[in-house]
Amino acid sequence: MTQPTTGHSKSYFAWAGGLTMFAGVVLIIAGFLDFFRGIMGIANDDVFVATPGYVFRFDLTAWGWLHLIFGIVAVAAGFALFKGALWSRILGIALAGVLLVVNFLSLPYYPLWSLVAIALYIAIIWALCVGRSPEEKI
Repeated sequence: MTQPTTGHSKSYFAWAGGLTMFAGVVLIIAGFLDFFRGIMGIANDDVFVATPGYVFRFDLTAWGWLHLIFGIVAVAAGFALFKGALWSRILGIALAGVLLVVNFLSLPYYPLWSLVAIALYIAIIWALCVGRSPEEKI
């Protein structure tokens, strides 16, 4: 009996594995940066710009705690991606989506970094959705 093939070459799977590693590294880096952003918000919230009349107004200290906690979870999820488990990819996609929204909501407080973080999380989502390991079924 013959085994079914997926039609993908070995170079495709190497490329897909590279994308997963890329997503893991970027998720770790972005998680550390969000962690430090959270510390900034907790320790000294006057670093952030106060935008009057913003629809989504938050206490910046609470916002700092939110970034700190999500940053820690993002670093842990990034390291879990190195194991190659499907659950870690699903967690990475979900976490990157949540952090994308969190950074969108914090645009008025720290606009330049929020835009950079949004771009990083979009790249993570793309890399985790496109790349597949040879063990995964389509």
